[in-house]
Amino acid sequence: MINKREQAGERSFANYEEARAWIEGLVQFGIRPGMERINRLMEAFGHPQRRLKFIHVAGTNGKGSVCAYLTTVLLRAGYDVGTFTSPYIVKLTNRFQYNGADIPEETLCQLANELKPHVDEIAGTELGSPSMFEVSTALAILYYAKVCYPDYVVWETGLGGRLDVTNIVTPVVSVITNVGHDHMDILGDTIEAVAKEKAGIIKPGVPVISAVSQPEVQQVIKDKARATQSALYLLGEQFSEQVQEVNEDKQMFNFEGPFRSLEGLAISLNGAHQRTNAAVAIMTLEVLQQYYALIVDDEDLRRGLQETQWPGRLEMIQRTPRLLLDGAHNPEGAEMLATALRDTYSYKRLHVMIGMLSNKNHQDTLRHILPLADTLIITEPDFRKAMSAASLAELVQSMNENTCELVIERDWKEALQRLQDLTGEEDLAVVTGTLYLIADVRSKLLNNMESEKGW
Repeated sequence: MINKREQAGERSFANYEEARAWIEGLVQFGIRPGMERINRLMEAFGHPQRRLKFIHVAGTNGKGSVCAYLTTVLLRAGYDVGTFTSPYIVKLTNRFQYNGADIPEETLCQLANELKPHVDEIAGTELGSPSMFEVSTALAILYYAKVCYPDYVVWETGLGGRLDVTNIVTPVVSVITNVGHDHMDILGDTIEAVAKEKAGIIKPGVPVISAVSQPEVQQVIKDKARATQSALYLLGEQFSEQVQEVNEDKQMFNFEGPFRSLEGLAISLNGAHQRTNAAVAIMTLEVLQQYYALIVDDEDLRRGLQETQWPGRLEMIQRTPRLLLDGAHNPEGAEMLATALRDTYSYKRLHVMIGMLSNKNHQDTLRHILPLADTLIITEPDFRKAMSAASLAELVQSMNENTCELVIERDWKEALQRLQDLTGEEDLAVVTGTLYLIADVRSKLLNNMESEKGW
């Protein structure tokens, strides 16, 4: 994999740090939906994505968890699996995984050197420079198609679906977890408009699995599946899950599908939404078994589901005092967190620390959290799009639901210390909001010196 620049002795990047700085520097070009630049990049490499089997996963919430379930079960069943997800929690390399391990730093550097001249060439055209996410997506495709050759690639969308650059692929199966009120400034100002964008990943003849719940959203998905002649498996119609038992760090449920039923399944992830995500993953695997002769023994399925972990989502990161991390950054995510706090966890007092970005629908998010909190500590994530603590506090104070003690602390490290000091033995502390805050808090609590910044 040596390009002409390297043959001539020219390398843009000498090491991983230089390559990472270049990729992250492309964040200045923002979010730019559209397929022209990624098509041009893939064309330069002979469309390597056409050689891979993708499981394409879209949705407002639950994408990462479904990807985690699929990856863990497929690995347990003996398959080689690539997993592309975002944002990352600790390092840029987290985004590009093969068999559960990050891409080696030297490989990322080598692929960045291959991509750089093509990115520069496109930047000089009327299309403008490829964005950070476009380059990351291209790098992932090169990694899987030219370096490690997985049996399946679990492929998470970045934003939306129809014009998301991950949509360069034709998958073996498409998954739409759910559709909610997120990124409506880009995807559309109604839930139906957002649904149409996410339904854009549905390809002709490719089966679709979904857990969308709103009737108007279900209709959008059904219409698109009918138009593309894609078999649709919808939660509540073609498959379902029935709860058996709920405890902290263990839930039991049954799965009912069109091909068979499974009883006594266990997962370690908390929250009712994780049973839904697990059911979506199971239905996806069932479809792959029916359509593509995938082989997954029941024992591998059961163990894979139970072993699945997903950092930063209802993750009990600390036991003394108890501190829970959950990246609930939109109304639907906050509702899931609130349900879990009521149904799964016991505590005397609840202390919540929150930091948000400036481009979200915060009033509807806060409405789920405020009634439960005894203390709300408002802070600012260390990120360029951070909402100021003062602005978020002003919003909280304007809401009738605010009956908790309010603390404003701009420095997230000081806010975390105050949260820990407040939390007694029988209390529960929660850090929530943007995943960019979750990433920093998680790294600090785990004393992770490698932490970069999740983009």
